[in-house]
Order: sequence, then structure tokens, then C-alpha cells
Amino acid sequence: MHYRRLGRAGTKVSEIAYGSWITAGGKYDRETSVACHVKAFELGVTCFDTADVYSAGEAEEIVGIALREISRKDVVLATKCRGSMGKGPNDSGLGRKHIIEACEASLRRLKTDYIDLYQAHWWDEAAPLDETVRAFDDLVRQGKIVYWGISNWSAVQVRDAVAICDQRGFDRPQCHQPRYNMFHREIEQDLMPVCKEYGLGFIVYSPLEQGLLAGRYRGEKVPEGSRATVNKRFGEKLLTKYNAFGVEELDKLAREMGLPLSTIALAWILCRDEISACIVGASRPEQVEENVKASGVKLDETALAKIQKILDRRWAMVLDEDAERLRTGAEPRKDD
Repeated sequence: MHYRRLGRAGTKVSEIAYGSWITAGGKYDRETSVACHVKAFELGVTCFDTADVYSAGEAEEIVGIALREISRKDVVLATKCRGSMGKGPNDSGLGRKHIIEACEASLRRLKTDYIDLYQAHWWDEAAPLDETVRAFDDLVRQGKIVYWGISNWSAVQVRDAVAICDQRGFDRPQCHQPRYNMFHREIEQDLMPVCKEYGLGFIVYSPLEQGLLAGRYRGEKVPEGSRATVNKRFGEKLLTKYNAFGVEELDKLAREMGLPLSTIALAWILCRDEISACIVGASRPEQVEENVKASGVKLDETALAKIQKILDRRWAMVLDEDAERLRTGAEPRKDD
């Protein structure tokens, strides 16, 4: 396993992080979820990501159980707040009251005295930004969190938050957690340059596009038990002609290189210096072993050029479909 600095912070994280979204709690039994976390740590993973809203707090509880079996001091533990954790008017959002109470609740579920990286899960237009950043700064000063970060914020929102921190002497956010993979590169336009300017690291989620870039979905085939079998809209977004083309061509290239498609997809992301880590999930320990193989894999210029050519052709197909939808008056493509 290779390790990278968390942006400009002094702390290092494993470049493959392990996350508990979807795969901890719910239909997954606790024993298997804990085993996946332990296996990840045994393979060198030190960055573990979760959130209070994942399985309504159950994911954090599972991470807390797993922490009993691994070394807490060697782990960079990340969680998030913002989503609804109750029916009360202050049970969600980024107001000071909810941030403080959500942090205390996460500490209890995680069974730990501090959180290494506490993140605002997404923007809250109803909360004053200065109140939000002050609340996170207070948690840092109280020793309840080491760093604070953000997730799913825009470049403008990042600039505004950093400006307030600098004006008032608050701790800046140290990390941004956006969606990023071969098929979703929107952050390269403005968010990535802004975060690089301010020294925020990136811990990206969905690097394998929910298994699509691991070769889990082929053509129109939907694996039994996959998310696409229970969420029709999710399946419709995954099983498109342009995605099928991209996966097929990338898989051919991966076979030529003698590597799994998932390794190519993760290594492609890790080619960027701005990235601190990619968050992967797993429903069983063997999947963890497969994903960590991407750490340290270097793609040469020839491989990167071939990948870019495939991605350019896929993007051209996306634009062609959008143009056809516009011409025929069909419903716009939804790709969120």
C-alpha cells in the first residue's frame, strides 16, 4: 500500500480508502462488514470513510465495532454530517446546533474520542456559512476532530468557505470528497483547480461507478442482487450504450495490459497528484483484496493516451445522444 498526504495537511492516508456506504448495514450482516474493514486494515488501508446517514447510523456502529479489532491510532477515521437523522427541525443541516449534536452522536456510535476528518456531507443553503465553518473550527479546537472537510460542494462554495476561515482565523477545510471516475470528470473543470489552489486534498467516492468500471455490468446484463435490480432508475443510468462501449473497450485494454479493469480505473484516478485517496467498498473480504492491488500501479503515457481515446469516443456518444434527445423532444438525460 502507498500513502499520500491529505492535501496540504501533515497527515497521510492510504491511497485506497475503505468506505461503508451501501455495504455496511442494511442487507449486509455485521460480521461480514466488520470482516471487510479488518481485511482492509490488514492489507494496509488506513483511511476509513463513513457517514451518520449511512443505514441511519448503523454503518458508523459497524465501523466502531471494527475499530476494536484494529489499531485506532493507525487509522484516519472520516465521517460526515448534514443529512437528516430524525424528524425534528434541527435534526439535519449545517447549522451550529446540528453539527455539534451530530458530532457527539457519531463519536458515540463510532466508540471513539475523536474523529480524524469530519465533513459537511453537502451544501446547506439555509445555514449561514460563517456559522457552519465556526462550528467545525470549534470542534477542532475542542479536540473532538482533527480536521474538517467538505463533500459535494461547488468551487464557489469552497472559495467562500476558505475566505471566511482566512478572515476570521478559523481552521480551513483540508479535504473535499466528490464523485470522480473515468465516466464522471466534472470536477476537473473548476473544482479541482480551486481545491488545488487552497491545498485541499481529494478523497473521491464512486471511483468504480458502482461496479460499472469493475466490469460488474456487461451490456444489458444485471447481476442478481446488484443495486440495479432493486433501483430501476439506477439501472437505467448505468446500462446505456455509451457506458457499455466504454466498459467493453477499457476491458479490452486492461486484458492487453494483464490487469483487472478495476485496477486500471483506480490507477487512472491515482495518476493525478491532487487525489489523496479513492474510496472503495466491498460486500466480502475478497473484493477488498482485489481493489487494493491498484495501489502503486503506474500507467505509462502510452496507456494513458489509449484510455483517453476511449473516453473521448464515449463522450462523443453521450453528446450524440443528448443532441438526439433535443431533436426529438425526449426527456433530458439524467445523470446525477
